[in-house]
Amino acid sequence: MKMSRLVAFSSSLLLGAALALTGAGVANADSSAAAVDYVALGDSYSSGVGAGSYDGSSCKRSSRAYPALWAAANSPSSFDFAACSGARTNDVTGSQLGKLNASTDLVSISIGGNDAGFADVMTTCVLQSEATCLNRIATARAYVDSTLPGRLDSVYSAIRSKAPSAQVVVLGYPRFYQLSGSCIAGLSEKERAAINGASDHLNTATAKRAADHGFTFGDVRTTFTGHEICSGNSWLHSVNWLNIGESYHPTAAGQSGGYLPVFKSAL
Repeated sequence: MKMSRLVAFSSSLLLGAALALTGAGVANADSSAAAVDYVALGDSYSSGVGAGSYDGSSCKRSSRAYPALWAAANSPSSFDFAACSGARTNDVTGSQLGKLNASTDLVSISIGGNDAGFADVMTTCVLQSEATCLNRIATARAYVDSTLPGRLDSVYSAIRSKAPSAQVVVLGYPRFYQLSGSCIAGLSEKERAAINGASDHLNTATAKRAADHGFTFGDVRTTFTGHEICSGNSWLHSVNWLNIGESYHPTAAGQSGGYLPVFKSAL
């Protein structure tokens, strides 16, 4: 099975460490360490919006995004970066799965936030009243309960059909705000708490669907703890009126310190 190549990749790293500790050279480590075919799917949190250093396409794929960072560090035999800013579940199934095949060993994906109306929630909460914000969040949570699971099932089933032997890592979303933090203006504490709760709700639903398909869920809330907006050391952009598309997305530090370690741990 192709999965054996990913197992060999991990095994070769352990072998290399053992040889180094015993004074032997690592030049004889298994050459299959790099024989991993990796495809990165998903939305702006996987394409790297907010991290800068974009490829010039409308998808805003960043060389500082966690998939590109992992590929640069590990030199897989192939790396296809298909994640795209603004993607929803139907965009993944409609245009991102072309590089998947029976030879694919590794797939990463973050998806579902745009389906649930992430951008509209934040726009509503920034520009309108607290009551309107809380109502919009409630609508998003209801969508996560009623509709999103079926859409995630469609994506995950399509991935497994096209890449039957691949390890699939589903990455979640961070909480946006540190409550009782350093922010002295902007949203109310009630709004911030409700937005965090909606992120938790989305992560719970996504993790459940991922587990039911035999995929690994990577929870980034732990790595982002202490680095939320209002923390004083945020790895997330707050609202950016000069570059609105980067608002509420991870910075380069959020990709390298928040997403990449979780992805690596999942492997």
